[in-house]
Amino acid sequence: MNGEKRGIVVVGAGIAGASVAAELAQMGQDVLLLEREDQPGYHTTGRSAAIYAPSYGPPVIRALTRASWPAFNAPATADRPHPLLRHRDVLFVARKDQAESLAAEQAAAPALQPLTPEGARAMLPLFHAGYLGGALLDSGAADIDVDALHRQYLRGLAAHGGETRLRTEVTAITREGETWHLQTSAGEISADIVINAAGAWADDLAALAGVAQIGLVPKRRTALLLTPPEGHAVDGWPMVVDVDEEFYLRPDAGKLLVSPADETPSPACDAQPDEMDVAICIDRIQTAFDLPVRRIDHKWAGLRSFVADKVPVVGFAPDAPGFFWLAGQGGYGIQSAPALARTAAALALHREIPADIEAEGVTAEALAPNRAGQRA
Repeated sequence: MNGEKRGIVVVGAGIAGASVAAELAQMGQDVLLLEREDQPGYHTTGRSAAIYAPSYGPPVIRALTRASWPAFNAPATADRPHPLLRHRDVLFVARKDQAESLAAEQAAAPALQPLTPEGARAMLPLFHAGYLGGALLDSGAADIDVDALHRQYLRGLAAHGGETRLRTEVTAITREGETWHLQTSAGEISADIVINAAGAWADDLAALAGVAQIGLVPKRRTALLLTPPEGHAVDGWPMVVDVDEEFYLRPDAGKLLVSPADETPSPACDAQPDEMDVAICIDRIQTAFDLPVRRIDHKWAGLRSFVADKVPVVGFAPDAPGFFWLAGQGGYGIQSAPALARTAAALALHREIPADIEAEGVTAEALAPNRAGQRA
């Protein structure tokens, strides 16, 4: 097959693909990052309301998030003139009937500080009197500048000789000997390694290559932007997360971003908000808060993709040498991106996981495509 020859082709230029591509380029690899849309991060990354919360997610995600802290807090540079994180407290809240869930959350994250209902209302005065049964405070959380983080990785890729190619859809993948051949809308490309960072489309990409799928399920999540009640300066308020993830609320540039925390299975698509989910969101928010919703300033939806155990799938496909999975990050892909990218880059080059990440308890076996419990 004629065409362009590259060392590593990464498919998907969201945060997962951009970050691992940048790490690999920095390690001296020849990397081409492909994206079928007009802009990188158009789907999940560009619609993420990400927060850095080491108490949020399965144990492996929490470990990767802790290991990402140094990268998020690295000194500012000319390429990144401002911090990637801005401190934001997070309240995990529970009604009286959710007491068991609150106790389980505290057992899983002992560093969380218990608060009385009165203490939680002092931090965010919109709670209806009598709604809260208890709360837990995560004071180690922060808002993430998702766009700045994403652009930093894309710049890093370019600075180390890598390339990002937009409007390039992969239409077929075949393997001959030790080489993968990709037919794209812009021509043929061959590579030693293909990294599947295609997000909600990752199983579809595997199917193109004849690789066994991992049971990835894209799930739609809805978000609304609301104007807060008059007389409230909301920027210093904490993010509020229902302990059973029935909703969340967080300040966003003077507005309030709210979600029913829905996880509706969806085909891979350009997700749009469903009116039923919007209605559920408003009902849950108004049940918890004194927040009349007279107008929705903006609404959108994105896809968060999971396998059964909600742990990312990272590693070479057991049935296809040179085909590398980087998928299933769910709703945790931004907060864990720096450590997950370094882990993926190391594994793709058959190297050990970096020691600082391994020290947090991250293992290749926990992320492997063939791990037990991955499929439903």
